[in-house]
Amino acid sequence: MTIDAGPLAEDASEGASVAVDGVCLTVCGIEGSCLDFDVITETLSRSTLGRRRVNDRVNLERSLRAGDRIDGHFVQGHVEGTAKVARRKVSDGQWVLWFQPAAEVIRYMIPKGSVAVSGVSLTIAAVQDSEFSVALIPTTLSRTTLIDLRVGDMVNVESDILARTIVHALEGIGQTAGLTLTDVPLVKGLTEAKLREHGYL
Repeated sequence: MTIDAGPLAEDASEGASVAVDGVCLTVCGIEGSCLDFDVITETLSRSTLGRRRVNDRVNLERSLRAGDRIDGHFVQGHVEGTAKVARRKVSDGQWVLWFQPAAEVIRYMIPKGSVAVSGVSLTIAAVQDSEFSVALIPTTLSRTTLIDLRVGDMVNVESDILARTIVHALEGIGQTAGLTLTDVPLVKGLTEAKLREHGYL
């Protein structure tokens, strides 16, 4: 895949990481403002990159440098899967998009938590059943491709690493106790002694 990265290519180097629509890719060639990337089958199967065509716009972001200010949540570029635009509401300049991801992704969505949609760090406005929503401000609409989304379009989704870590930790404790995360007793069964036993305190 070759992308005209514009000014972002100025200090790019071969081997550097660049997030393309939220997918972390490695620069394998540079010609002027164009960056070349190798995209493997695993990446194509888990993301929307295989759907991209010549002249499509994509969101780009360079990797974080040590010491840089963090203006959002940690996005690793490890896309978990895709989500479909289920609904779109535009009124009085306010944009709200509803997405329907796979079941293994929606479980990490928390109201007022973080999510990366095609590489754009956003705050989750609401979660209902199998869908989550985000509200988009004018700056986001002007600087990203999210303004182009229509119902039925697919996007890349990466949940918050902290939410995933907490869920996996709770599941580990629950499995030890013979419970699942959907069991109410799992939360009730969490005690200081149990957390100490598993190394969390």
